[in-house]
Amino acid sequence: MASITIRNVPDEVHRAIRVRAAMHGRSTEAEIRDILEKAAKPEGRLKLGSLLTSIAREAGGLTEAEAEGFNQLRDKTPVEPISFE
Repeated sequence: MASITIRNVPDEVHRAIRVRAAMHGRSTEAEIRDILEKAAKPEGRLKLGSLLTSIAREAGGLTEAEAEGFNQLRDKTPVEPISFE
């Protein structure tokens, strides 16, 4: 897991994070990890798979016959591992 050092954090911000951490019953470090995770990966974000599924549903999806047609066209040849030689 990566480590990050953050310099020049204003005293008021550090104090506020310490208070927030105490309110949540965790260390300041754990509180900062939680803040960063929520900022980088918000709960309401749209994920690509969900977006593609919703587009397919709006388009009416595939019938069993259409899905089988795609399955027949699919190349089922085993893949050879890449060689760097």
